[in-house]
Amino acid sequence: MTIASTDFSLSAGTEYRFPSLSDRARDLLLLAIGVQIAFLIPSAIAYAADDRLLNDVSVWSKPVKFQLSIILTLGTVALLLPLLDEGARATRTVRGASFAMAISSTLEIMYIVIQAARGRASHFNEATPLEAMLYPVMGVGAVSIVAGAFVIGWVIWRHGRTDMGAGLRSGAAWGLMIGAVLTVITAGVMSSGAIAEPGHWVGGIRSDANGLFLVGWSRIGGDLRVPHFFATHIMQGLPILGLLLDRFAPSRARIGIWAGAAAGVLVVAATFIQAAMGVPFL
Repeated sequence: MTIASTDFSLSAGTEYRFPSLSDRARDLLLLAIGVQIAFLIPSAIAYAADDRLLNDVSVWSKPVKFQLSIILTLGTVALLLPLLDEGARATRTVRGASFAMAISSTLEIMYIVIQAARGRASHFNEATPLEAMLYPVMGVGAVSIVAGAFVIGWVIWRHGRTDMGAGLRSGAAWGLMIGAVLTVITAGVMSSGAIAEPGHWVGGIRSDANGLFLVGWSRIGGDLRVPHFFATHIMQGLPILGLLLDRFAPSRARIGIWAGAAAGVLVVAATFIQAAMGVPFL
């Protein structure tokens, strides 16, 4: 069944087109978002009812955070797919990238939830032979998610619809590509233990207790989750900046995106250096 697409105007001469329901790439991402929501509901209930702790915070803290983050990432890509025409969205490259994101995110969250239910760490945990085997597998899955975002960003850059605003098109392409690359780099530093032991702490006490509100970042030492957070959310920041530029300063859209991208990279670099020096973000 196909439902006609719906358009709404961003600015004069610019239209955003929702994909039809026959869009398989979009459908894969929506299905994966549904799976994340299905896991999020019991995880949130367990967060409130289960008093077990891991690293001095609820064992369900990590599943809830990851489910929200993955929903945001998959939702961002699903919303940006209409920057490609139906022919481009139907290519094996785009469908393959969407499939990789959908499968990897589902398997990733399944392992994180299972480990939380067992009261065991899912990340940086190689305590048993099985966990030592599954942790790097989970790393491959995480890379697959951001690699999928990178590929779709690249396709938008190469084949994005020219009837869309230049700011949104550029912001989507570079946001997905730059965000994906910096996300992999910051995650790789954490998992390799190149700066400290594997994990997000640098100096201070290796505990998540009394972290910053909502994000949980350490307030007594460096925390590599800070640059990782800003790297990942470049994927949302640049497309939003592009939308605003198309609306209010279309003639400066491209240079505005470049300025925004440079600012994003500088924020990631600055917070990375701060964390590596063992200094809290706030």
